Amino acid sequence: MAEELKLFSNWSSPFGFRVEHALKMKGLEYETVLEDLSNKSDSLLEYNPLYKKIPILVHNGNPTCESLVILEYIDETWKQCPLLPQDPYEKATARFWAKFGDEKLQASIRSAFTSQGKEQEEAVAAAVGNLKFIEELLKGKKFFGGETIGYLDLAFDWLANLISIMEEIIHLKFVDAEIFPLLSAWMNNFSTHPMIKDCWPLRQKMVEKFKAIREPYLRKDA
Repeated sequence: MAEELKLFSNWSSPFGFRVEHALKMKGLEYETVLEDLSNKSDSLLEYNPLYKKIPILVHNGNPTCESLVILEYIDETWKQCPLLPQDPYEKATARFWAKFGDEKLQASIRSAFTSQGKEQEEAVAAAVGNLKFIEELLKGKKFFGGETIGYLDLAFDWLANLISIMEEIIHLKFVDAEIFPLLSAWMNNFSTHPMIKDCWPLRQKMVEKFKAIREPYLRKDA
């Protein structure tokens, strides 16, 4: 009996990209259900009634929510091309930094992207400080897990796609190649990987979307 595998996501969701990339790394066949988040489907609300968010991975009728949780579910269910380290300490460390990326690094970059003036300067400084921790993680490595893409690369994959888009919109640099040579190299290696590069949406569409996301914050500060 064939397995049913559906990914509920959105054309521009960085969290959905994580899951899509993981499924491709594992060589799995799946159906993508693109959601209109302004008019959420009954299926989305049924599968994730608590948070009502994407992504959702539905495997043989059973939903799993939250992108980092989904990555672990995928890795534990399909053993080929392991994503998480096998060593318990290394596994815990990868989970720690993934949480740091979602809760601290993303917040600092989002703050810089949606602010202006002195507030933006302070937010950029905080974001750069957080990025220095990420640079350190890459010492001696091509990817966060070593020579191949793994869990932490997927957890940070939004960096490879969104940072340059945000930089273009606000005319500021988060990841300067001279300051962050390892992170810059990783962003290029990751985003051009054969399993990754075809998943990204059109850049101009993303620029337009994130300009629209930023606009209300500019009006609020005016």
